[in-house]
Formats: sequence, structure tokens, C-alpha cells
Amino acid sequence: MTGSLILACLWGLVANVAALGPRRMHWPAAWALIAAGVPILGWVTYQNGPWVGLVVLAGGLSVLRWPVRHALARLRRRPAD
Repeated sequence: MTGSLILACLWGLVANVAALGPRRMHWPAAWALIAAGVPILGWVTYQNGPWVGLVVLAGGLSVLRWPVRHALARLRRRPAD
């Protein structure tokens, strides 16, 4: 297992621990996880290829589903230019 995949697994573990925390900490933890997860995802994709990167991306999106839903809802409400 490469170092990037180990780090991605640790990211997933931290994400699950953050989900167990108090509700008021979920959004700050989500922003921190997004900030840390994007470079990790790039590293995983670089080291292991795009298919493994897509699997890790799907795992990250499943953990961070609420920020993704809110972002999509905001994009839908945005007026057309």
C-alpha cells in the first residue's frame, strides 16, 4: 500500500471520528477535511492512477455528503447570468 493510500485511510478515520463529535463542530471539521482531502486526493491519483483516485473521491463524497448537497443546492439557486 502506498503512502498516499495510507494517508487517505487516515483521513477517512479522522472524518469518522469528527462525525462522532458534537453537532456544532461538524461544519468546521468538514471545511478542514475538505482542505486536507483535496491534496491527498491529488496525491492518490498521481501515485495510483485515475481509477483509484475516483474510488477515493467517491469515498470522500460519501463522508462529506452534506457539504456537497449544500453546494449543489446553492448552485441551483444561483440566477443565470
